[in-house]
Amino acid sequence: METPIVSVEWLHLNINDPDLIILDASLPSKVNDEIDNLGQIQIKNARYFNLKENFSDQTSVFPSTFPDKKQFETESRKLGINNKSKIIIYDNMGIYSSPRAWWMYKVMGHHNVAVLNGGLPEWIAKGYKTVPIQKPDTEKGNFTASIDRSQIKNYPYIKKNIELKQSLLIDARSSERYNGIAPDPRKGLKSGHIPNSINIPYTSVLKNGKIRNQRELIPIFEKIKHENPKALTFTCGSGITACIVLLASELVVNTKKSVYDGSWTEWATLEGLVN
Repeated sequence: METPIVSVEWLHLNINDPDLIILDASLPSKVNDEIDNLGQIQIKNARYFNLKENFSDQTSVFPSTFPDKKQFETESRKLGINNKSKIIIYDNMGIYSSPRAWWMYKVMGHHNVAVLNGGLPEWIAKGYKTVPIQKPDTEKGNFTASIDRSQIKNYPYIKKNIELKQSLLIDARSSERYNGIAPDPRKGLKSGHIPNSINIPYTSVLKNGKIRNQRELIPIFEKIKHENPKALTFTCGSGITACIVLLASELVVNTKKSVYDGSWTEWATLEGLVN
């Protein structure tokens, strides 16, 4: 895939490509009241990418932890994904959880993958057809993962990075949570931010549920240029919205990127930042 983002018009034109796989990465829990009526419909032939269960390490004490290679490979094959598959990922919020799934496939060595800009709401807004949610009868795929662990950062790396400054840490949470003036949604954790990180709220890179265009993104990422970083590491509450800002950065910033998988939930817990 030449671009990390495709339009609903592109998907509509290419939907009958035999190598195309559409993944619905919507979260099962309600994040926004507006998506209630989208919880029972999908784009035809979409397969459900269960981010919270099948594609997360269930043994971890932290949410949405990246699974091991074997689990990811096995679950992808169950979805009928092959090494030659062209994967398009969407969610029912427009852009919310789909970038996390996109990033995971990139980490696992599958680069023929993109996010549907605007997701299910944009697909519906353009008048394209939907169907009731169903589990398609798919043949097992042959997907083979090749994990690039340099794209996944852990607590020891982030701790050392405060002094070493190998990566510029970008926090995708709201400015209120970043600045510690709004409570953290996870009970028992204080709000605030990791030292030497900068704040680019994920909402700032979105407009009407879609990733902003390149011209609009350039000034948002302007502060990064002044830092002249060797690499970027993205963080948030639990590693999901960090991927939204990472996705947007792909359009304007050409440098090595990674995600702090445990994000603020892990950092605040291990640093003893509890109420």
